[in-house]
Amino acid sequence: MNIGMDILTYYLLAINFITWIAYGLDKGRAKSGKWRIPERTLLILTAAGGSVGALVGMLLFRHKTKKAKFVVGVPVMLVLHCVIIASLARWMMR
Repeated sequence: MNIGMDILTYYLLAINFITWIAYGLDKGRAKSGKWRIPERTLLILTAAGGSVGALVGMLLFRHKTKKAKFVVGVPVMLVLHCVIIASLARWMMR
């Protein structure tokens, strides 16, 4: 494996973990009536490569599952990320 793939792998692991934590924190804050993480922030984390963490967070915490921009947007970003990552991996492995 080359250094580019290593960096990409570590980045994706980190951003997905951070995104998953953010969805969990926001759900906890929603239940307790505390200050919330803005939806824009959650979507930015998702778009930045955290689509797996977002989807797992949505399903595990049952959070944002009634909001169309999340129910549709997160899976669309996941598919898009898979295409981008597959293309990058193919290009880096040359």
